[in-house]
Amino acid sequence: MKTFFSRFSLTAVMFFLIIGCLSGQGTVKLYDPSLDGMKQIREAIAQAKGSGKHVLIQYGGNWCSWCIRFDGFVKADTGLMRIITQNYIPVKLNYDQTNRNDAANEFLGNPSRFGFPVFIIINGDGKVLHIQDSGLLEEGQGYSRQKVQGFLKNWTPLAVIPSKPSGK
Repeated sequence: MKTFFSRFSLTAVMFFLIIGCLSGQGTVKLYDPSLDGMKQIREAIAQAKGSGKHVLIQYGGNWCSWCIRFDGFVKADTGLMRIITQNYIPVKLNYDQTNRNDAANEFLGNPSRFGFPVFIIINGDGKVLHIQDSGLLEEGQGYSRQKVQGFLKNWTPLAVIPSKPSGK
């Protein structure tokens, strides 16, 4: 009987160790809960002002499958990545049980009301230009390239304040 319990205990311990290792393999950490959201936003605004770009905030959390899905979707598309790198200072703003970034949420106009992820565009003067409900960018079990590209292109600095034609 003693050997049965020893084997059972050993098997149980091995089972839980294997499950614990496997469960951590697919974990993606896009968001850092230890960061101060307002500090992230202030730094991004300063960068945007100096570079002539806008700030693109992806507000969500590591717990959010649609947040992870969006990140992978955009990174897999060189055209979308080009639009972002040429026009935006990207920020991943955390929202979870340990850090909801309430001050940032208030500053941004309560975008969390749309669910997660939610995208916020800010200009170099710190003005919130647009809050985008990510549900409107979805298609089936993923995102629509056409909708995401349209959203990103419609809020570039050039789209918001087009250059004036040079006249004679």
